[in-house]
Amino acid sequence: MPVKKSGTDPITASILVVDDQPELLENIGLALEMDGYTVLTASDGQTALKILATQPVDLILADIAMPGMNGYQLYERVRENEEWVTIPFLFLTGRAMDSDIRFGKELGVDDYLTKPIEIEDLLATVQGKLRRAQQLAAAKPAVGQISASGQAEEILAGRLKIEPAQHRAWLDNKLLQLSAREFELLTYLARRIDQVISPQELVQVTHNLQTDHIEAGNLLRPLIRTLRRKLGYKVGEMGCLENVRGVGYRLTPPQN
Repeated sequence: MPVKKSGTDPITASILVVDDQPELLENIGLALEMDGYTVLTASDGQTALKILATQPVDLILADIAMPGMNGYQLYERVRENEEWVTIPFLFLTGRAMDSDIRFGKELGVDDYLTKPIEIEDLLATVQGKLRRAQQLAAAKPAVGQISASGQAEEILAGRLKIEPAQHRAWLDNKLLQLSAREFELLTYLARRIDQVISPQELVQVTHNLQTDHIEAGNLLRPLIRTLRRKLGYKVGEMGCLENVRGVGYRLTPPQN
């Protein structure tokens, strides 16, 4: 995902712009193309999902108020897909009330921009988010801890079993298909069962990154969401991965 460094280097990042206003879609697309980006456009969420399924996208810039599937729903669908979960997602919307902005940020969106916006500000935000995505992609998950005996111990938590040495986890003896970061997150929480762990501490494990509470929360929410789905919980259910609002997350032993 090459990003402009000096103002002269080429930009090859692909940006998906989603908005139901044709004139705005055209103006934003033109500004991004003039700055060197490859631009894909969609007038609704369903079209955006079809584009994501067929073409590489490095950043998504979406309106909220759209027919059929609004921006919030599009964001949720994107974050449920493992292949798209790391794509920076920005809202660009006319919904400028504090409650709207807070709700968008609580979802975990990478940024919340309001219309009208100066093109220079938009381009600066896009470039910064792409650069940050590069840095996060280069960061490796932390390596699992080893016990004093020199062997990675088996971890049992209710119906959950984890073998750190094998990098595998089971629920009810069924192997879970986890990404590296999902595995590190689950293992770290399972070693500290029933303890509330801050987002900053967890993101050091999953992303090998020291950051503030806000960015840590934004990075963790997609992982928590997909991990809950893989543990069998429905959308909206916390299950054994509890969110203690304003504090962090804890794992309780999954019960029958």
